[in-house]
Amino acid sequence: MVIGFKGTTASEEIKELIREHHVGGIILFGRNIGTPEEILNVTNELQRVARDAGHKKPLLICLDQENGVVRRLGEGTTIFPGAMLLGATNDPENAYKVGLGTGRELKALGVNWNLAPVLDVNNNPDNPVIGVRSYGESTKKVSEFGKMAMKGMQDAGIMTTLKHFPGHGDTNVDSHLDLPVISHSIERLEEIELKPFKDAIHEGADTIMSAHVYFPAIEDTPGVPATLSKKVITGLLREKLCFDGVVTTDCMEMNAIANTIGTANGGVEAVKAGVDLIMVSHLHNLQKDTINAIVAAVEAGDINETIIDAAVSRVLRLKDKYLNWDELNLDQVAVVPSVVGCIEHEAVATDIYKKGVTIVKNNGILPLTPNGEQRVLVVYSENKYTMQVEDKRYSSMFLGQSIKEIDSRADVLELSNPPSADEIKDVALKAKAYDAVVIGTLTVLSGDAQVKLVEKIYETGVPVVVVATRSPYDMAYLPDVHGYVCTYEFPYPALKMAAKAIYGIEQVTGRLPVTIPKDAVKS
Repeated sequence: MVIGFKGTTASEEIKELIREHHVGGIILFGRNIGTPEEILNVTNELQRVARDAGHKKPLLICLDQENGVVRRLGEGTTIFPGAMLLGATNDPENAYKVGLGTGRELKALGVNWNLAPVLDVNNNPDNPVIGVRSYGESTKKVSEFGKMAMKGMQDAGIMTTLKHFPGHGDTNVDSHLDLPVISHSIERLEEIELKPFKDAIHEGADTIMSAHVYFPAIEDTPGVPATLSKKVITGLLREKLCFDGVVTTDCMEMNAIANTIGTANGGVEAVKAGVDLIMVSHLHNLQKDTINAIVAAVEAGDINETIIDAAVSRVLRLKDKYLNWDELNLDQVAVVPSVVGCIEHEAVATDIYKKGVTIVKNNGILPLTPNGEQRVLVVYSENKYTMQVEDKRYSSMFLGQSIKEIDSRADVLELSNPPSADEIKDVALKAKAYDAVVIGTLTVLSGDAQVKLVEKIYETGVPVVVVATRSPYDMAYLPDVHGYVCTYEFPYPALKMAAKAIYGIEQVTGRLPVTIPKDAVKS
C-alpha cells in the first residue's frame, strides 16, 4: 500500500496503519508540505514510527515533484523548470541536470521516491491532464528527455516512476474525473505511446505507474482501465516488455476507479492484474477498506498468495537498492542540508529557463522599452489551477510583478477568471492610452473569455504581446497579434525570464516542442 494523510505531522491514523498493518509506502501532498524543516521533521517522524514498529526497511516516501505546474515542494526549495519547458531547450542534458538537482533536494528532505518523470507523449492538443507535463509531441524527444531525467534522479539516490503506462498523452478526458479511452491499434501504441517506456525500462527503470485509461486494443473487456487489466500489467508490461521492477497504481480514489468498480474492489483487481503497490492517497476509511478487501480476497482464494509474495519480493528488492536505516540519522536533531534551495541549483534553473522560454513570434514589437518611453499595460486573469493534480498553493500569477520589476511605470490589471464582459469592455477602452499591451493567458479554449479579451484589445490597434503562461496551444485560438511568448508554466522564475526577454534584457532561445494546430504563427 501507498497511503496519504492530512497535516504537517504524522496523524494517529497514519501511525496506526504503519504499526498495525505494516503499511510501507507514504505519499505526501501540499497539505503535508511546510518549510524544509517541517518536511524533514515529518519524514523523520514517519520513519521513526516504522523503525519502532519493526519494519526491516525504511518506508517508501513519495510525492509528485514533476516541477513546472505540478510540484509539491515550495518555500525554501529550488523552483526547477517542468517538462515542456525542458523540451523547448532541445537539450536532454538539461533534463538530467533538473533530475539530479530535484533528487538531491528531495533526498535531503527525507523523500526517497519521486513520482516522475512523465513519459506520456502529448500528441493531443486538447489533453486536459498531461499537456505541459509532457516533454512534447515527439516520441523520440519524450524518450530522450525522460531517460535523462530518470538517470539524474537515480544518480541522486532517488527512486523514479515512469508514468502513466501505457500512455495518457492522447486523451481528452482527465482520469481524475472520468475514464478516458485510447482506441489506437497495438501497432500505433508500440510506435508512439509505448516506446518511451520501453527505452527507459532498458535503461533501468525503478517503478512504473499505471494509467486509469482503457485501451481496447490490449484489453478486450469493455471499460477495464490499464490499472485493472492483467493483459496490460502482466501480459504487456511484465511479459512482453520484460519489466520486473515495481508497478504502482495511480491514486485509486480518482473517479475513473472510484466511480466505477470502487476504490477497495479496484485494489483487489489491481493486485490480480499484477500491480505491486496500491495507492489510496486521501481517505482513511478507503485505505482500511482496501486493506481489508485485499486480505479477504487472499483468504478466500480469489488472490493467490504467490501473487502477494512476488509483489513483496519486488518491493523489498527496490528498498534494498535504495534504503538503509543507518543513513537516516533519526535520533539526531533534524538539520536541513545546505543543498536545499542552494545558489548552485538556482543558477542551473535560471540558465534552463533562459534556454526554454520561447519567443514564438515577434512582429517588430519586441523588445519593449522601460521607464516610460513606452506606456505598457499588463493584463491577465486571476490564476486558478486547471488540473486536479496541480497544487493550488502555487497558483499565484507573477506576470505583473515580473514586468514591474523591470518597468516600474507599467500598469497592471488583474481581472476575474473568467473576465466579465464589463471588465473586457473597460480594459479595451483603457488600452487605447498605451503604446503596448502585454496579455497573460492561461490555457485558452475556443470561444472563452480570454479569447474575447485578446480580440477586443487587438481591435483597438494597440500592439499586443501575448504571454502563454501555461499552454503553448493558446495561440491557436487567438488573433494574429504582434508577439507571442511561451513560458509553459507560471512559477515566478519562468515569468521573470519572459519579462526579461520582452524588454531585451535576456536573449531566450527556446523552440516550441509541439505543433500549434492552425497557422497562427507568422513571422
